[in-house]
Amino acid sequence: MVIQVNEDSAARLDAYIAEVTELSRSAAAKLIESGEIRVNGGPVQKKYLPREDDIIEIRLPELRESEAVAEDIPIDVVYEDDYIIVVNKPQGMVVHPAAGNYTGTLVNALLYHCRDSLSGIGGVMRPGIVHRIDKDTSGLLVVAKCDEAHLKLSEELKHHGIEREYLALVVGGFSEDSGTVDLPIGRHPTDRKKMAVIKDGSSTSRDARTHFKVEERFGNVSYLRLNLETGRTHQIRVHMSYLGHALLGDPVYMRNRSQFELKHPSLFHGQMLHAGKLTLTHPKTNERMVFEAPLPEGFAEALRILREEAYK
Repeated sequence: MVIQVNEDSAARLDAYIAEVTELSRSAAAKLIESGEIRVNGGPVQKKYLPREDDIIEIRLPELRESEAVAEDIPIDVVYEDDYIIVVNKPQGMVVHPAAGNYTGTLVNALLYHCRDSLSGIGGVMRPGIVHRIDKDTSGLLVVAKCDEAHLKLSEELKHHGIEREYLALVVGGFSEDSGTVDLPIGRHPTDRKKMAVIKDGSSTSRDARTHFKVEERFGNVSYLRLNLETGRTHQIRVHMSYLGHALLGDPVYMRNRSQFELKHPSLFHGQMLHAGKLTLTHPKTNERMVFEAPLPEGFAEALRILREEAYK
């Protein structure tokens, strides 16, 4: 099993492996001590802190019993060739199997659609996965169909060459038309399921920058276009919530439901956040490619109602 580390970890190696695999922390520690787990080709101690782009090799053949299985789940393929596949993920779909979600994920669907044509770098549970979006965020993802493509796309992502543009509905009005949120993000100090802005210089936080532009204003709701310069977990949700502009429908970072949500509850099944535009360099042809995906039905309907009510 091979895992590529997507970002520096504040957790030491045994804890990190327990978080991203089926192994317990104690089992991971034993494998590290016995030399069955190597980082970048060499032995390592369990207190090692994984760094971005590290390649972790886990020699444990029996783990292959826990591979994601192919499932005949329809997916919206925006583009596909021998190297990459770009999909428009629906809201509510988890990207890869993990505790509590071992079936019905995008990976399960991709394994059926692509058969044996996915990069192995992400390991048996994350084949081909270069980047992720949250379960209740919809929109575009690029997946690597071979290791060559995966490595090149990962390098481009690391150096901010892959551009990701999102659309969101948030609470509150903005006095400015655009701006940048430049605040570090790390694991929430008391709730391990959440991320938070951490400004104390802690080693557990990492730089995070989100650029936003106000597209439309609807009183106490704003329609935003956002671009990620970095790709931290829950980045847009955390940055907007910190500013007092939590995303409509966000079950984690929104303290109280907005009046619009209370009035139209059937429209909300998670945060109103859509990865609508993806720009990347093709890993084989070096062609610059732009992909776009329309707003999902619920988001589009919410926007239609907001516009209708605004012009009454």
